[in-house]
Amino acid sequence: MRDNPFAPISAYGIDLVAQKGEQTPVAWVHRTRRFAEKLASPDTSMADLIGEVDPIKVAAGLYLDDPRALSYGLVPKSNRGIFAMNELPDLSERIQVGLLNVLEERDVQIRGHLVRLDLDVLVVATANPEDYTNRGRLITPLKDRFGSQIRTHYPFEISTEIEIIRQEAKPPTSPKPIVVPWFIEDIVARVSHVARKSHVISQSSGVSVRLSIANYETVVASALRRTLRTGDDHVVPRISDLSAMVQSTQGKIEFDTMDDSDSDQVIAALVSLAVRQCFNEYVLLEEAPEIVEAFNTEALVHTGDDLPDRDYLAVLEAMPSLDVPVRRVAGPKASDGELAAAAEFVLEGLYLTKRLAKDASGARALYRSRNR
Repeated sequence: MRDNPFAPISAYGIDLVAQKGEQTPVAWVHRTRRFAEKLASPDTSMADLIGEVDPIKVAAGLYLDDPRALSYGLVPKSNRGIFAMNELPDLSERIQVGLLNVLEERDVQIRGHLVRLDLDVLVVATANPEDYTNRGRLITPLKDRFGSQIRTHYPFEISTEIEIIRQEAKPPTSPKPIVVPWFIEDIVARVSHVARKSHVISQSSGVSVRLSIANYETVVASALRRTLRTGDDHVVPRISDLSAMVQSTQGKIEFDTMDDSDSDQVIAALVSLAVRQCFNEYVLLEEAPEIVEAFNTEALVHTGDDLPDRDYLAVLEAMPSLDVPVRRVAGPKASDGELAAAAEFVLEGLYLTKRLAKDASGARALYRSRNR
């Protein structure tokens, strides 16, 4: 237990200060060691949080009511620090009462013995509001002892979600530079936003930012796998890599009144909606009639996760009407990979806005005229 040298509360600390006085050794506790966290579960015991009589110490000759016979739990060990309890309502009511005693009365009964714990600890807890309003699993006296209740929310702006993704995502290690186009970042974050408004997804369970982070990492990993196979110079995610998000999304959302067999189609529809919104919001395609006319003259464009960047550059060279908007979307000094990604984005945007037709199979697609 981390004791205050001027006011120790553990038996060991009290004895040590009594013996050595001004010569009591004092150590600095780094901030990384001042925080403890516990995920609550129904089987969490008083021994885990507060402590228990150590039978080995009792066997060594100590009495049961001797404070030195105690083995402290996470809360006393967090003295002069921060203790966080995740999903607090999942604690059984008996354990909640014990935690209440420590917070309010500064004492607790262990094996029938009253133990005084004058702790200096900040307790932080998380809980889904439904757990302690509808099901009533958080006892009222304990809820009353918390000084403040802060209701959090998911990011309101897509730009905020993108910043969180950039901060928290851990893309796979790559032997080649990873470049994520702005529209891929926007689409990945936007998928979570449209999911939070979908009537087929359980909004009570929520759609966490962890979904955006996992999808981002999955899309980059898909692009890395393709790049290692095609030998391109940069790892640049494309629209065809977004199909990998179906698997990473399934485990992080819950559906309302729907069979899991239909989940793939729902997630694919969310991704398509995010792509269409991003395209409509950011791309002003003045060349759309010229591109559609080029497709009307028997032009076909293949895309997919098995095509190298040079195949897309060949398409842009053959279709000047497509080349101009693609370079505008990709930005100045865009690499070959970014041009390939922008080409897929423009083609998919034309399809989703009903200007082109598309024959798709997994991550592969064929874009063609709607007149054939």
